[in-house]
Amino acid sequence: MFEFQWPLVFLLIPLPLLVRWLSKPHSQNTAAALRVPFFAQLRSLGSEDSGPIRSGNYGNLILLSLVWLALLAGAARPIWIGEPVAMPTTGRDLMLAVDISGSMSQEDMIIKDQGLPRIAVVKAVVNEFVRQRQGDKLGLILFGSNPYIQSPLSFDLETLSTLMNEAQVGFAGKQTAIGDAIGFAIKRLRQRPENSRVLILLTDGADTASTLKPLKAAELAAAEKIKIYTIGVGATEMKVPGIFGSSFGARTVNPSADLDEDTLQTIASKTGGEYFRARNPAELQAAYDAIAALEPVEQEQEMLRPEKSLLHWPLFFAAAAMLLLALSRNWPFNTRGQSEGAA
Repeated sequence: MFEFQWPLVFLLIPLPLLVRWLSKPHSQNTAAALRVPFFAQLRSLGSEDSGPIRSGNYGNLILLSLVWLALLAGAARPIWIGEPVAMPTTGRDLMLAVDISGSMSQEDMIIKDQGLPRIAVVKAVVNEFVRQRQGDKLGLILFGSNPYIQSPLSFDLETLSTLMNEAQVGFAGKQTAIGDAIGFAIKRLRQRPENSRVLILLTDGADTASTLKPLKAAELAAAEKIKIYTIGVGATEMKVPGIFGSSFGARTVNPSADLDEDTLQTIASKTGGEYFRARNPAELQAAYDAIAALEPVEQEQEMLRPEKSLLHWPLFFAAAAMLLLALSRNWPFNTRGQSEGAA
């Protein structure tokens, strides 16, 4: 469908006639400001070509009118509007809350008999999860003693992955503020559609620094219809070498002794989510795979009508008309000059 975005511009069509009508006519009695000795010769030339109307040549007037109309058509912003196209409407608003407190540097994630820091494995698994969530809006909260919005809800998954990779243990403090992290997520998700609000919270400890208690935060999230999936990360057994790294005096410890699983389970159950225990990289990957399997929720469908600018056509037409006007004005002089030379 063709239309002009600014059709009121065409009200300027009579402007040239109005300017001509309001212009003060030339007075024959006015004294000349400049004496020209060859005025008679100039006057004779003027009588030979005194304008398109007086000479009976209406072609120039028509061309001038077409140039004016073409310029007005361009100023009115002509566009072509295509057929409505349905935009993708499936997806969720997912906020990721990742613990980067001091304990996340614990090297108890075993891969090929080698212990890796928890945060390194979490980065790899989270980035793979993010890569698979095309069509979702994702945001990132990093928390330790204090929570921080590292990335707001956005479709820019590449930037979120970059920010996740740049996260360093201890940047947000050594302690853990689970309740405050949930509170931050509530502020970001409460304005989103009710059927798409999801928070995925990963931690390896217990709340030690929050102003807002985790269970109270869970109640507020439930009131806002925010579903929270919690993940407790960390191995349950880790061998500590003995004297000088030998087996003498070696012992087995639980590096996840501080993990508050009861609170994480309660948070998930209060909000309609689920709790996952990740003792190793495989279980962590399985937890995110289970969450990734969530079916997207239909939201209100949006329609888009593509627009294509047609501004170049009236401008091209105006340029062509001006070229014809220039040729038509010069042509009689050229013809006359050739005839005088032949005489």
